[in-house]
Amino acid sequence: MRRIFVMIAAVFILAVGAVAQEGRSEISLQGTGFFTKDSSGQGNTQRATATGGFLVGYRYHFNRWLAAEAAYGYNRNSQHFFAPGGFSRVQANAHQATGGFVVNLPVPARFRFSPYVLAAGGALVFDPTENAFDSIAGAQKQAAGVFVYGGGADFPVVKHISLRAEYRGLVYNAPDFGLRSVGSDATTHTAQPSAGIVFRF
Repeated sequence: MRRIFVMIAAVFILAVGAVAQEGRSEISLQGTGFFTKDSSGQGNTQRATATGGFLVGYRYHFNRWLAAEAAYGYNRNSQHFFAPGGFSRVQANAHQATGGFVVNLPVPARFRFSPYVLAAGGALVFDPTENAFDSIAGAQKQAAGVFVYGGGADFPVVKHISLRAEYRGLVYNAPDFGLRSVGSDATTHTAQPSAGIVFRF
């Protein structure tokens, strides 16, 4: 999994260097929320704590309405497991790596914002912190495929700099860290609202 992140970072850096002179690139940095829906299955209920994190993204605009995007996000939360045998929890760092497409929506020039919708796919990697007070013995690092949908808007501030407000919805299998007796084995949904700044070059 570490190799995957290194490869994504390498592609990201090469892409930035390759297209910087064309003026079609942008880099964004956003603060995010991470709010996950409870899931139930196998007689168990799973609940994730609400938390915050950050999201770093790169977009390359093919034209005025279509762009490709690569993004990396990070947050830390705890998964709470309510099973017939009792209660347990695992604190973990969550790494998000996705790639997809962005469609810019046309608006009249008098409106000083640029709305868009997006769709992406990738992986969420849950890595237990091994916190002695917030962990289960035997909890393992786990990756889950994720589908991302959402939208947002950019608000120009000065030339090449905008503010961004965005919402992403993440759909994936709830992690059980290899502890199948306590997991829900269910699909869950995370709401990820964010706001930040965009640099275009």
